[in-house]
Amino acid sequence: MTAVLTEIRDRTLIITLNRPEVRNAVDGDIATGVEAAVDQLEQNDDLLVGIITGNGSAFCAGADLKVLSQVDPNAMPALTKRGHFAGFANRERTKPVIAAVNGPAVAGGFEIVLACDLVVATTTAVFGLPEVKRSLVAFAGGVFRSPPSSRAGARGSSMCR
Repeated sequence: MTAVLTEIRDRTLIITLNRPEVRNAVDGDIATGVEAAVDQLEQNDDLLVGIITGNGSAFCAGADLKVLSQVDPNAMPALTKRGHFAGFANRERTKPVIAAVNGPAVAGGFEIVLACDLVVATTTAVFGLPEVKRSLVAFAGGVFRSPPSSRAGARGSSMCR
């Protein structure tokens, strides 16, 4: 199964995270697939905008912790040279990307959303940075891109709605 699907509709590139069995958790295949899709968007003059979404009931659960626990921390598979986390979170772009959030976008998934230019979300969308519960830091932009009101949350919660 392909980890990232792309489809061109009119002048829009639709990028779909396609690992629904693990809530579209980011591994090396997703990271390199998203980076290649953004390359396609940037290099094709006929494309004006990108839309990133997730297949299944979740947008993205962030980094695949099972994969991360089995590799050398210095060779994190969810990182790429140009896009950093998920091949996207710290990537320079000239064309806008819209996040179409169809369910939970947590941890790195929320950081992908925060790196987009516009967010469209269903009523089932939930956003959060639960890394602190695992003694991790939201290093892909969650700390400095999230709005101030969501940083504290209700009574210190790491989730916002």
